[in-house]
Amino acid sequence: MGGIYDDELIGRLRAGAVSVLPGWGIGSDAEVSLLTVSENATFVATDPENGAKLILRVHRPGYHTRSEIESELAWINALRAADVVATPKPRLRTDGSLVAEFDHDGVSRHVVAFDFMTGDEPAAGDGLVDGFFKLGVISARLHHHAKQWSRSVSFVRKSWTFDTTLGATPHWGNWRAARGLGEDGLALLEKVCRHLNQKLLVFGMGREKFGLIHADLRLANLLVDADRLGVIDFDDCGFGWFGYDFAAAISFIELDPIVQALKEAWVEGYRTIAPFSSTDYQMLESFVMLRRLLLTAWIASHPETPTAQEMGPGFTAGTIAMAQTYLSAEGA
Repeated sequence: MGGIYDDELIGRLRAGAVSVLPGWGIGSDAEVSLLTVSENATFVATDPENGAKLILRVHRPGYHTRSEIESELAWINALRAADVVATPKPRLRTDGSLVAEFDHDGVSRHVVAFDFMTGDEPAAGDGLVDGFFKLGVISARLHHHAKQWSRSVSFVRKSWTFDTTLGATPHWGNWRAARGLGEDGLALLEKVCRHLNQKLLVFGMGREKFGLIHADLRLANLLVDADRLGVIDFDDCGFGWFGYDFAAAISFIELDPIVQALKEAWVEGYRTIAPFSSTDYQMLESFVMLRRLLLTAWIASHPETPTAQEMGPGFTAGTIAMAQTYLSAEGA
């Protein structure tokens, strides 16, 4: 992992980001400030000469390889070229590359840069329903592009299957390490996992159900500017179930009563672009449960992040409550 994100580490990552700025044509005298910390540390650099802003993402070591990062950027460039979605442009370096590196205690840290995109994160509330109709449209367009895009033979991204989320080889750690998880909660969540595994096996991974997805369309990765809904941060994009993109979109608000209306709006928007069958619709609650358990694992394995510190054991309790409701609805 990347170590505790305290002021000292943030300062060292900022210095590393500053050191590679000249490769993007910006001097090391640029103003560079922390924007957010999650899986990675993201900074905004302001060019002192013209005020232009550049977003710098300093990658957490041990998560993505350079080839995986380059593949993410390849899909973003393909989406932009086809005018599929409003998303920031990855910035080329002066040597023609897209990825920079700096040494951090003997470990190579990858850095990528994007144009700055204006806008604000959508606010939770009634206005979010209209936004989810737009997000459904965007999701369908992303999935349609993924189905017909001819990827390079060197394209490589992670897969989000049961095994790599909650099973034997989880990308985000073991949900069983969640804070505040007692024996009764553990037994309940184990039962949920068995049920989810069986449902996903039956549902299958056919081409119309499973493919390249964004995988993290939560509110923090959406930017609203007037009528435009922009999408950022494809860092988790990979191969997964298309319906999972809805589940990711309601991350951290799963227990809000508005979720049912958001689901209906998302599906309605999706169906203006592409089919979304009743079977697909019926699987959405299972994808929401899958995502919630995955987030529970992420919080347990990333205790140094502000999100994990904010959520704490209360998030685990919410997951258990969701699991009880889910199993009851499933008749399990």
